[in-house]
Amino acid sequence: MQDMLRPMKVSPSLLPILRSRLQGELLALVLLHPEREYSITELAADFGVTPTTVLREVDRLVGGGILTDRRVGRSRLVTARTDTPLYRPLSDLMSVSFGPLPLLAEALAGLEGVRHAYIYGSWAARYNGEPGPPPADVDVLVVGDPDPDALFDIAEDVSRRLRREVNMHRVTAEAWRGRTDDPFLTSVRERPLVQLNLGQEGQ
Repeated sequence: MQDMLRPMKVSPSLLPILRSRLQGELLALVLLHPEREYSITELAADFGVTPTTVLREVDRLVGGGILTDRRVGRSRLVTARTDTPLYRPLSDLMSVSFGPLPLLAEALAGLEGVRHAYIYGSWAARYNGEPGPPPADVDVLVVGDPDPDALFDIAEDVSRRLRREVNMHRVTAEAWRGRTDDPFLTSVRERPLVQLNLGQEGQ
């Protein structure tokens, strides 16, 4: 039932060589954090799908030598294989395609004053399956009252890691919740949005 919440598009528009959006999200998260191990349960919760669905994808990627896994008690822990010729070029591909999701969520999750955050614009459109050229930049809407200098520093850091410009736009929670005739907010709301998982209650 949970899998119906996140449709698994074949040949996702962000990187059409992949078989599904889940595969892209999983590869980006694990390959861009090679120092970490992830449990199947943790990955399923992050992606909003069942553990069985994640397990099938992990089995394919472990079998292909892209990921490696080990068991600790009843848990199965997954991490990137960094000792193969595939790792560097594949992690580069993930960085410029699905990379904004894990990198921006990680960067914004610990920033005081952030209530919610969304990617909008061309990246969000490609993520939601709209055809078109690869996004030239990544537009991020941050809802709340974080320090503007801290937001600027995060944008600069993530831009370097993605090798793509990241644009941060801040709005108050009141402005985002309320009715508005602001043309910017109107256009953002009318186009695809991808909410970042900041690990907070009530997201």
